[in-house]
Amino acid sequence: MVILGAGPAGLILANILHGRGVDCVVLERAGRAHIETRARAGFLAANTVRVLERNGLAEGLRRRGREHGVCEFRTEGERFRLDYGRLGSGEAHTVYQQQDLVTDLLARYLDAGGRIRFGTEATAVVDADTSRPSVRAREADGRPGGWTAGYVAGCDGRHGVARRSIPPGAVRHHRRDHGVSWLGVLADAPPSMDAVGYAMHARGFAGHMARTPDTTRYYLQCAPGASIDAWPDERVWDELAVRMRAADYGPLRTGPIRRRAVVDLESDVLEPLRYGSLFLVGDAASLVSPSAAKGANLAVLEAEILARALIADLVHADPEPLARYSARCLAHIWRAQEFSLWMIRLLHRPPGSDDETLFRDRLRRSRVESLRTSRVQQDWFAENYVGV
Repeated sequence: MVILGAGPAGLILANILHGRGVDCVVLERAGRAHIETRARAGFLAANTVRVLERNGLAEGLRRRGREHGVCEFRTEGERFRLDYGRLGSGEAHTVYQQQDLVTDLLARYLDAGGRIRFGTEATAVVDADTSRPSVRAREADGRPGGWTAGYVAGCDGRHGVARRSIPPGAVRHHRRDHGVSWLGVLADAPPSMDAVGYAMHARGFAGHMARTPDTTRYYLQCAPGASIDAWPDERVWDELAVRMRAADYGPLRTGPIRRRAVVDLESDVLEPLRYGSLFLVGDAASLVSPSAAKGANLAVLEAEILARALIADLVHADPEPLARYSARCLAHIWRAQEFSLWMIRLLHRPPGSDDETLFRDRLRRSRVESLRTSRVQQDWFAENYVGV
């Protein structure tokens, strides 16, 4: 088994397979230090925690993760909070930085004798429509390399070689550009509230997400194509204070901004998530906008589903779970896509000022009011916000 990519999906898949005696190797283009410090998602769904616990991979998370179950919405003239961990199915998130999870998973895999090739860039998956696919690669020293296996798992993201190796027309590609961009920043600053903060303002959306007791991720809606150079620290903090209405609800805790990037809110899905002996997992399978924190959680879910299906095939000679892999994962993916779109429409004012735009904005405000006042709507939100 060749696994492309050493993110959460690839490492969970590798750990489960290796633990059941399935020979596998992970190819990762970056170095170990890079993947262990690469800041990504930090909100783990309850099911993600269960996956890690079921497979003996939750030790670090249980020691250092923090349960979180409250959202605060700030709108025109008011704010309200939802204790979503007590609504719906009664489940909360666990806040645990992705780089910490990757560090845990990598250490566990290597300590158990797992094989990983850092600095190895896969350049093509060939013969994927046969029972013996091969991966061509460029080794860390620049020499060409190659790996042949019964199956290949593409856990290398939407721009990785797994997607690029599928012939045109072999799978269907669904795409949607939501027409919204966020400036995402990671600040060396303690959280400013004990909740995930969603602020809706005439100047655009702003978001507050705690990562650790000393770091916080913020988001600011910005113009598509905006340059990060146009957003120095001072401007970021000034704009966050305005949109989060710090004058009304308390000042923000500020600090140096360590990372910043402009994120275009996009969604895409490939169907099916398989081409012959090549399987797609995580962002290689689908991209979900970050509006509802679903991407990493879907990747973990898909990795476990694929691992169990591969074990059924390779250990128990039962190919049926592999045949169902794509359909099972797509059911979860489309549900996540639907809720992500709902969140986008909740948080962002539609652009423009014509009658159609004003009508859509009134619908958005009605959506917010239902979320504030309706227990049925709150339970629906909680179930979908945490669930995958």
